[in-house]
Amino acid sequence: MSRVSPDGSRIADALRDRLSALGLDLEAVEATPAGNRRVLRVAVDRDGGVTLDDIADATRAVSDVLDDSDLMGERAYTLEVTSRGVDRPLTEPRHWRRNRDRLVKVSLLDGTSVTGRVSDSDDTGATIDIAGTPRRLGYDEIGKALVQVEFNRTRTEEV
Repeated sequence: MSRVSPDGSRIADALRDRLSALGLDLEAVEATPAGNRRVLRVAVDRDGGVTLDDIADATRAVSDVLDDSDLMGERAYTLEVTSRGVDRPLTEPRHWRRNRDRLVKVSLLDGTSVTGRVSDSDDTGATIDIAGTPRRLGYDEIGKALVQVEFNRTRTEEV
């Protein structure tokens, strides 16, 4: 899983199987204070992306789990269930697979960075097409990788 806040690991453990039964991967659980209440953010994803119906189903499932447990305690909270989004780093092989043909900026552990399109990935690394030249990167070489939002990409450029 990508991110779990310190007090979110118990919640993540309780949600993972329920969301998996819906065909969803639990990507992040973050519980943050917001005045006298908390905000619980749960991010989900799946191959092919998530729809609004998926988010609605996930929200009902998460709400049911929380209602049937004491995981959030007595303090009031707001529940937000969302998709993973493009602003979260690529940290798992499935993230790379799901972002094939997307432009990514990769900061390497050696201090350099590269920007290119994900052309392939597997359990050990990804191949990035940098200006027409493929470069294989092992996940153990990558410090951080982020999808770059492209507003001007035309249909002829899309694969």
